[in-house]
Amino acid sequence: MIQNQHLFHIPVMGTGHSIDTPIRIAHLGINSVVSVVDDMLCEKIRQHYSSVHNIAYQNIPKSAADGRAERITAYLNLMADIVGQKFDELKKMSLLEGTEKDRYFRLLPESNPLRKSYDKIASLTNQAVRQNLIKEITGKMTLGSIDVNIMAKVDALKMGDDGQPLSSEYSDASSALRGYANSKLSSSLVLSAGFNPRLYSYLSEFKDFYRDKTGDIKKKIILKVSDFRSALIQGKFLAKKGLEVAEFRIESGLNCGGHAFASDGYLLPVLLNEFREKRNQLKETFQPMIQSFYESQGWEYPELSEEETTPKITVQGGIGNNGEMRRLLEEYGMDATGWGSPFLLVPEATCVDELTSKVLANAAEKDLYLSNVSPLGVPFNNVRGTGSEKYTRELVEKGKPGSKCPKGFLVSNTEFTEEPICTASAEYQLLKINSIQESDISDEEKENQKNRVMDKTCLCTNLGTGSMIRLGIMKPSYGRQAICPGPNIAWFNREYSLDEMVDHIYGRRESLVPKERPHMFAKELTMYVDYINELAILADPEDAEWKKLLRMKKNLDAGMELCMEIAKGSSYEGENLHSLQSTVEEQKLRLAEIFNLVPSEA
Repeated sequence: MIQNQHLFHIPVMGTGHSIDTPIRIAHLGINSVVSVVDDMLCEKIRQHYSSVHNIAYQNIPKSAADGRAERITAYLNLMADIVGQKFDELKKMSLLEGTEKDRYFRLLPESNPLRKSYDKIASLTNQAVRQNLIKEITGKMTLGSIDVNIMAKVDALKMGDDGQPLSSEYSDASSALRGYANSKLSSSLVLSAGFNPRLYSYLSEFKDFYRDKTGDIKKKIILKVSDFRSALIQGKFLAKKGLEVAEFRIESGLNCGGHAFASDGYLLPVLLNEFREKRNQLKETFQPMIQSFYESQGWEYPELSEEETTPKITVQGGIGNNGEMRRLLEEYGMDATGWGSPFLLVPEATCVDELTSKVLANAAEKDLYLSNVSPLGVPFNNVRGTGSEKYTRELVEKGKPGSKCPKGFLVSNTEFTEEPICTASAEYQLLKINSIQESDISDEEKENQKNRVMDKTCLCTNLGTGSMIRLGIMKPSYGRQAICPGPNIAWFNREYSLDEMVDHIYGRRESLVPKERPHMFAKELTMYVDYINELAILADPEDAEWKKLLRMKKNLDAGMELCMEIAKGSSYEGENLHSLQSTVEEQKLRLAEIFNLVPSEA
């Protein structure tokens, strides 16, 4: 099973921005995550890379009975073949001659045993000893894992040609899971965006998610979670079926890219503290259930070390420099970190078109915001000035708002129709606007509501457009490119080489971000207060929604106390702890104003 040679991974970014990241960097030992939400996009990217690498290509038509799963399997297999070939060629290269093989080792953190052995080789004068060590470290090289993300709740049921609903295994998420399970990959499945019991149960039908006689799991499970309770509940559900969670991936509720799933005001330091204190509880809870399941099936559960059966804990969301990463690894005991948005400005690693790359490089903090554009009704991290924003505005100005909904991955609304439709579709928006127009509310409120309806964007198509433009599959004039960076991107202001970004992560060069960049914990706190402020404007103090806001405030108060303790402690090199202290002071006052408290009560 592939192990992460690095202290970071590149998370999934949109449907298209990390879709070919493994082809770009997996041979260099870096783990990354691809999205398979859009199987038609996967098919187009497969056709492109088949041509580039002179590999025979046969189209899998949209009409194929199990087409979604087959397209996903075919694309993942192609990636596995390309990455495997690049890695084999890399291992055959000479060492200490400035080759890509040297680059593989130089990118590794200094703490990695392979990097230490590589550094030692240059000082060896005995050629026999030198060659033996080269052979030894070459044999220990591993390629980066081609991990696959499935948004568990994006799981529309499909209709057959006869107009009748197909069985649940043909739903979007289940088909994607089958596509991954049937692939040749030995990697991890990253499940995100909520708990889907039907999908989780379906995992048990594929043997690759269980241990073989040697103790290896060909396809591991990673759960992206918002808190410890969620990790425990989901992990227990899987453990009862003998399924092990290899890693729990904690993500900041708001300070991240893509969809933002806000917690009840639990700040990242609070969540990390709980995982640090209770992480042994995970193994102690799950392991007896797992072994009991194996016994019930008549399977032998292999003898394994403590390390092999203990879930890893990683974290991502807004990390911006080496000092912040060191705090997460050393103080909170995280096993690794996820760095997403900064890699959107690394063309060697991600698939972003030229226009969008310029938008990101020029984006200031004011240009990055939590938007209302997602049809899922979940806040969506966005940047102003994208092709998608311009195209959506043009449709509104022409009096033709909404999309034709060519893909339908985010259909969920049944307000006006029997069958679910997408809130970004022209069909829904016209129906909703008419409904608003006929309602008994003020003209001002009608305009506000209509604008919110017309904000919705076709993410299914637009999040993949930039990758197709970048690869030359689609002309730049098509436009419509959407992208979903976290606010951290504001502090990265140009394109970077892969080596520059990795050296920045490991603190091996002058920081790529200025000293005044706010601490990641400070930015998250500000975003939560912004979020509460927006909800408070719409909430009535007599409603249940107001009680929820009070609960969020209480949790934020506890989080701010912890942040202040951190701010008054010792900093890791590059950490802006001064910004953390000043931010806590500022946000306490803001919360007091929102809830009309006197300063002594804040």
